[in-house]
Amino acid sequence: MKNILGCFGILLLIILITVIIGFAINDEETTEKEPEEQVTEQQVKEEELAAKEKAEQEQAEKEAKQKAAEEARQKEEAEQKAAEKERQEEQAKQKTDEQAQAIGLEEVIVSRVVDGDTVELSDKRKIRLVGVNTPESTNKHEVYGKEASNYTTTQLEGKKVWLQKDVSDKDRYSRYLRLIWISVPSNVMDESEIRSKMFNAHLVLNGYAEPSTYPPDITYSDYFVKFAREARANKTGLWAYGENGTTKGDLDTGSSKPAPPKNNPSTGSGSGSSNTSDGKESYKNCTELRKVYPEGVPSTHPAYEPKHDRDKDNWACEKSA
Repeated sequence: MKNILGCFGILLLIILITVIIGFAINDEETTEKEPEEQVTEQQVKEEELAAKEKAEQEQAEKEAKQKAAEEARQKEEAEQKAAEKERQEEQAKQKTDEQAQAIGLEEVIVSRVVDGDTVELSDKRKIRLVGVNTPESTNKHEVYGKEASNYTTTQLEGKKVWLQKDVSDKDRYSRYLRLIWISVPSNVMDESEIRSKMFNAHLVLNGYAEPSTYPPDITYSDYFVKFAREARANKTGLWAYGENGTTKGDLDTGSSKPAPPKNNPSTGSGSGSSNTSDGKESYKNCTELRKVYPEGVPSTHPAYEPKHDRDKDNWACEKSA
């Protein structure tokens, strides 16, 4: 019996030791497992963060490539448009040059404005506009002369224009007599183009100049007279000061001039003037004529005589400009 109990005790002891050892082993495994699980979770987070950063980087690179491609496309498109615009401008210039050459226009640059109807070119030539007369603003001053000069300065100074010769080349002051076009017309005698593109016409239409015809340069005189009548009817510019404007021109009636001397017979001495039976006035010389008409007289005036028109410009005894 004692032997049996001894064996049973030993067996229980062995079982107890086994259980204790098993608990110890399990506890050790659990202790080791917790850090491993923590390490695994951290690695997962790090991997997820790395994957996210990589995805963001790849997206940024993709967007940068797309942006670069779009900028390159826009640049190429802009260069193509610029090249096309340059080509069109070159074609337009060539067409304009050919058209100007065909109708005898000369392309020039206006460097300086002298007064309303006189300009200086970049090559130092002085140009006197044909068929028009603006009020004086240099050696003498007439009403609306400064306004006319300012208008011409605003419209022409520093600009490219085209010159057209009528008949005469120069006047007695060696100024070139020309018409000025601000753009090339397709037909130099088309009224709508004259109105919109010829600067001489602009001066008259806007009341800065009166028509002033001196043969043989009469190509546009009828147009200028027509335009002046329109401006006068509307009292535009210088026409606001009266029906004769403020300077001499084709529409002057004589009412603004000093009254002629009374019709007293003359012996040809004394006053130096006489009146004829046909209403004409005769003066011995320009000195006597200017006593009555300080600015001289046009060819349509009763006091005009060819002998007093030494420069043959259809204006007798005018003062030098």
